[in-house]
Amino acid sequence: MSGKVIFVGAGPGADDLITVRGARAIAEADIVIWASSLVHPGIVANAKPGATIVDSAGEALEDTEAHYRRAAEEGLLVARVHTGDPSIYGATGEQYELCRQLGLEFETIPGVSAYSATAARMNAEITIPEVSQSFILTRLEGGRTPMPPRETVRGFAAHGATMALYLSAARNKQLQEELLAGGYAPDTPCIIGYRVTWPDELLMRCQLSDLSATMREHKLWKHTIVMVGPALAEGHSGTRSHLYHPGFRHEFRAADPAAQRDLRAHGAGAVQTEENPS
Repeated sequence: MSGKVIFVGAGPGADDLITVRGARAIAEADIVIWASSLVHPGIVANAKPGATIVDSAGEALEDTEAHYRRAAEEGLLVARVHTGDPSIYGATGEQYELCRQLGLEFETIPGVSAYSATAARMNAEITIPEVSQSFILTRLEGGRTPMPPRETVRGFAAHGATMALYLSAARNKQLQEELLAGGYAPDTPCIIGYRVTWPDELLMRCQLSDLSATMREHKLWKHTIVMVGPALAEGHSGTRSHLYHPGFRHEFRAADPAAQRDLRAHGAGAVQTEENPS
């Protein structure tokens, strides 16, 4: 018999931020594996009667293998629930390989990540025209999990783009120092998100020069994401998106001639013809 594992992104916390597809997979699963230390209990509350519910908070991969092996032998459906999005620090690659070894089908359902939830809760746009059009998602090097030698916070900071930093709260002083050493100005805006969308969430803004002191004041050592970059400032002038400018022509809308001349006069240059893919 051939079973299947569906890796489900549970979202950042709130149980109504899971996708419809993800909730359906959990409701249909014969085995639901979730980590009570990271995932809201409401996410798995709608598992079907008789389903095996496994709390993986204290399990190693070898323990999880037993559930996958049972699914392969009995032709069962497993919903493996991951916090946020499974593709981001989700340790899914090793589980995919395990599924291959066991002959299990598998698929992944994306979820809302902590960085996008944090930006949404603070009504912040990550990419502001003419301010930052790039986004870096990383973690501070030097922790228990080694980082590739060329991936450093200092090196990424040199780009001046918007950056989101996971798994770095416990070393907030070092984090601040590396961000400054890389080239961010001391007054660069930061957003700090603790347990975003959970009932006890905490969201704050501060300047980079105050980042460590702010995190220490609120004793933020884990479950915290830091976002930094000039695009995160509240209010921007002269940075209107071209996509909705009347002088911007694309596949679905003609440009107003006068507005198009004005746009080109201000350096818009080439005319884009495709919608924002996000």
